[in-house]
This record gives sequence, structure tokens and C-alpha cells, in this order.
Amino acid sequence: MTESKEKIGVYICHCGSNIAGVVDVEEVARWAGDELESEGVVVSRDYQFMCSSLGQELIEADIKEQGLTRVVVGACSPHLHEATFRTACDRAGLNPFLCEMVSLREQVSWVHTDKKIATAKSKALVTGGVERVALHEPLDPLTVPIHPATLVVGGGIAGIQAALEIADSGFPVYLVERESSIGGHMAQFDKTFPTLDCSACILTPKMVSAGNHPNITLLSYSEVEQVDGYVGNFNVTIRKKARFVNVDVCTGCGICIEKCPKRIVDGEFEAGLGYRKAIDRSFPQAVPKYPAIDVDNCIYFERGKCKACQIFCPTQPNSIDFEQKDEVIQVDVGNIILATGFDLFDARRIPQYGYGRLANVFTSMEFERMCNAAGPTAGEVVMRDGVTVPKSVAIIHCVGSRDKNYNSYCSSICCMQSLKFAHLVKERTGAEVHNFYIDMRTAFKDYEEFYQKVLSEGVHFIRGRVAEVTDAARLPGEEGKIIVQAEDTFIGKQRRIPADMVILSAGLEPRADAKETAHKFGISCSMNGWFTEKHPKLDPVATMTEGIFIAGVCQGPKDIPASVAQGAAAAARVLGRIQQKEMTLEPVRASVIAELCSGCRICNTMCPFNAISFDTANKLTEINPALCQGCGTCVAACPSGAITGTQFSNEQVLAQLQGLLMLDFMGKPTAKLKPEPVPA
Repeated sequence: MTESKEKIGVYICHCGSNIAGVVDVEEVARWAGDELESEGVVVSRDYQFMCSSLGQELIEADIKEQGLTRVVVGACSPHLHEATFRTACDRAGLNPFLCEMVSLREQVSWVHTDKKIATAKSKALVTGGVERVALHEPLDPLTVPIHPATLVVGGGIAGIQAALEIADSGFPVYLVERESSIGGHMAQFDKTFPTLDCSACILTPKMVSAGNHPNITLLSYSEVEQVDGYVGNFNVTIRKKARFVNVDVCTGCGICIEKCPKRIVDGEFEAGLGYRKAIDRSFPQAVPKYPAIDVDNCIYFERGKCKACQIFCPTQPNSIDFEQKDEVIQVDVGNIILATGFDLFDARRIPQYGYGRLANVFTSMEFERMCNAAGPTAGEVVMRDGVTVPKSVAIIHCVGSRDKNYNSYCSSICCMQSLKFAHLVKERTGAEVHNFYIDMRTAFKDYEEFYQKVLSEGVHFIRGRVAEVTDAARLPGEEGKIIVQAEDTFIGKQRRIPADMVILSAGLEPRADAKETAHKFGISCSMNGWFTEKHPKLDPVATMTEGIFIAGVCQGPKDIPASVAQGAAAAARVLGRIQQKEMTLEPVRASVIAELCSGCRICNTMCPFNAISFDTANKLTEINPALCQGCGTCVAACPSGAITGTQFSNEQVLAQLQGLLMLDFMGKPTAKLKPEPVPA
């Protein structure tokens, strides 16, 4: 290797004991200063917390006083603190992209136990970083303007909150909801824990505010079909499905609903316990108030006859339009917030719990609708016959959650939901209640107090997983009852509890089309199907695609307060960008060397961020730098080497490899390798 002309500073972080507990940090810093002097290292230090203000000031002082031209920081993952150290370099007058981070925490201390080997590996990684940073080039960030409008997808409580926060700040919002009304699952609930507030009482004012807000364009009964563009400049194609009702004329009087002769089971909002008409609104407090015709169940669309809704409609001209077609519109927005919500676990997937087989086994959503004063039983807790009041009720927690056969994660709401159900059953029927739980998780404000309240009401709690729910009576007193068989881990015995009614507290799952939605918006999903955030702790509402944010349960299981908070947080992030009017993007992007591009188009379909297009006139691939995230997929795929990644050139990568291979696994020097020349 030739002697470097750069003046490089090396800084090794103890990270408390995260790194120093396994790596001899002082030795790595000493070694880098002594052994890498020929590679350009002029200063090498270690510090307890390099990311702290004092640690950053240490770097800044060396840049100014010793004229450093490059900086290498051995600390935690660049994903966590690369921006921190780049900013420190920038404050000292050094181009921030002349800083290289080496991950000594994730790649060394967290995966090794032998201190000698960990220290040797740290030296090799630092050497690679020094060799690489010498070839870094100063870069200027990209700047893009931010369109002031925002698209919010999903009209549940998280989406409504996000839309209102932005609209109240004076900026336009497009709120898209696939159902005919906003409100989401919260509109189906009766009470909310732990305060037992009426769900509709706290939700419907927000729904009305969103529906009437001058800065919100409400696009209900609509779906996003395509998303083009990049942060600050998205072009979104939205399909407004035909309601067959002219909303410009309709007054929402409801006469069409009253006169419609077709009555069908409402398997959606009423969870199968109630009925609706072929023309109907989702629920009485729906926003917007206009009904929609269910084409699959409408007599006119089935047989070409009827039109009762049109005949009795009092508006002139008539509000009912059987010839109405879907409308496709395009909107321009600067940022997008996804708040698409969740699906409930289908309890039929656990056949031993008897749902769908035993009449008086109910899901949590069925019980919510039963308790609701506007529900199918007017708030009366009764059995399937609609008359009999249960004298004993069993509530099973974690149905479909914390189970490796279905979903291994905790759904977050099941414990408190089940406690709420127990209270409501006691309050309305006085029945004996048994709660079957795995662990009681009451982690947030006033949740534990609510648990103690339910305990004081005489509810029985049995800790143990339910094995089976059956109607096979064997013992005296079990005749006509549903038998819940479970282990009781506190007494170490099997229990058989007879009950008149069983409520299954179903868990939360990602929407069935979550992966398709993620692909449409250029973001990713976790293995479980939840949308993936940029960082689970430090950035839980942003995604890896700039300009796309997530809020509510689409990001992971959470309750209403957490969903509202996250909706507001996503809105705050968007507002910050709108008010700045432009934003800077990291210039680490891919670019095409036109002279080498053969126009094979192999890379065109590989980009996960849709940043690659093809110029048919010049037969060349083009990369939109505002869309590109620098992942390197196209660089690896190009057979002619026509695509290069900024800060990831062949020379830089090979130099880093050369540095890594200078030491063996015990930290002893190896023969210097000569890399193959890079093809021109």
C-alpha cells in the first residue's frame, strides 16, 4: 500500500460497557495510532461515550486543531449514529461524507465472547475503515422541494388524528378510506378501557371534524391504485368506487334505506349479529352520511328490476344513479402517511375453541357489538337466541396471539379488552365470570388500577392456557353448558369450568393485503406482516422510503391512545418538512455510466424503490436520485458494471477488504494482498 496523504483521526467508543466489556478499547485506539500511522492516522483516541456532546466536541477540536481530512469512528451501528458524527464533522468545517463508521458493537462485542479475538477483529475493522475513508469523496446533499399537501391512507382513529393535526396547521390533506365511512374499528366498540368512555362519544366528534374540515378532502369508498414520484413530489392515482348515489344531491335522509326490500346479514360492521339493507350506510353516525349500494346483493343488479330506492328518493334530481361509474383521480402530495389498521384474528382457525361450531361462543368483536347501545341487541348481553341472559361467562385471552402455531407476538390489547368485557358482563348481567389468561399485562396509565377494580368485582382469574371448549357434558351440573377445559398453573391442576357463554379475545393481525400495500408504496413488511419502521426506538413512524410514514396498528399491535399518539407523531414529522419547504437527501445514490450501459434493462425491474426507468430514445437506463436509496441492488445486478454506487465504488470496497485482511484472527499481520485491477 502507498502511504496516505490524508490526515485521519480514529475514535473508538467504549459505549459504556457495550463495547468495552468485550473489546480492549484502549488497545485498539493505541494500536491504530501506532500501526496505522503510515496509512494516514495522525490521532487516535478512545472515549466512554463518543456520541455524547463531549465526545463530539473531541472530534471537532481535532479537526480544527490538527487539520484532519478524514474521520473514522468505531462505535455502534451506522444506522444509529452515522448522522450524529457526520453532523459533528460538518460543524467543524469538514465535509460530513468524509466520515466513516465502523460497527464495533453489533459486529464485534454483541457477537463475541473471547476478548482477544474481539479485540483483533476490532483492529481489522478499524483498518478497513481507515483504508476506505482515504478514498471517500466530499459530497453535497440533494435538495428537493416539498409539496404542501399530504395523503393520509386509512380513516381509522390514527389516520383521522394525523389528518386533523396537519389540516389544523393550515395545510391541505387528502384522507382516503376504502370503506364508505371513516371511523375504522373504533366505531364498532362500545366502551374504551380503562376509563370506560363511550367509544362513539369520543370518536364521532373527530369524524365530523375531519368530514367538515376545509383543509381535508375526504375520499371515502376509495382506494389508492398507484404511487409515482418521490419525497416532496408524489403523484398518487386514486379510484373512487361508484356508490350509485350522487353525493352532490343526496341529503342523507335515509328513505332509500328504509324502502329497500333486500335485507342481508351484516358480516362487517355488525360482525354477523345484525342486518343491513342492500343500500345502506355503515352505521347511523357514518361520515360521510351518504349510503352506498351493495352491487352483489342489490335486486336491480341481480335481476334488472326493483329500483325502490330510486322511486322513493325525495330529492330532485334523483340521488340514485344506477349508471354511475368508478372515478379515477390523481393528486399531487409531498408526503404520505399510512394508517391502514389491522384485521382481527379469525377464531375459526383454532377449531378446539368451538367458534362457528358451538352457538354461544362469541368473538371479541361480536361481544363489542352486542354491548353497544346502537348494536343489534341494543346493548343487552344475551345468548344467540337473542333472549336468554347468561348466568356464567368464560373469557379466553390471547386467542391467536402468543402462540407459535398462529402469531407468536402479543397483541397488546387482549388483557385489557378481556378485563373490560368481564366488567361489562358483571355490570349488565351479574353473571359469574371466569377469565383464562397466560400472563396479565396491564402496563400503561391506570391499567393496573382497572385490573384491581375488576378483581374487586368478584371476577375469577385462572392462569393457564385453555385446551378445549366443548359441549360434551360429563359431570353433574354441566348439562346444557359449554365446558372450558384448561390448566390452572397456580394450583397445578386441570380445570373444567361450565359456562353459558364463551368470549374469545381475538388478537390483532396485519391487513390481509398488507404486503401488496407495502409494495405499492415502496416500503417493507416484517416477517409477521406489519409495516417496517425506520428504527424501532428512535424513528417508529418513518420508513426507509423518504416521505412515507406509518401510524397506528399497521406498524404493530397497540391500543387507542398509542395509535392516536403515533398519528400525531407522524403528522408532526410531515409538518416539519412542509414548513421547511424543502429537504435535503443523502447523496449516497447509484448512478449510470452512460458509456458502459448496453440497454439490457436487467436492472429496471429490480429496484425496490422504483427509482430506475429506461430512456427508450437513447436506449439507456436512468436513475432518479430523489427516489434512489443507495441500496446497491442495481449495482450488483448490472452485468457490464455500468452502475456505480456513490461512496461504494469498487476501489473503496476493495480498499476496505484489503484493510480487513491485513490481520489474522489473532490480530497478527498477514501478507499484504494486491487487489486485481478494476476493469476500465
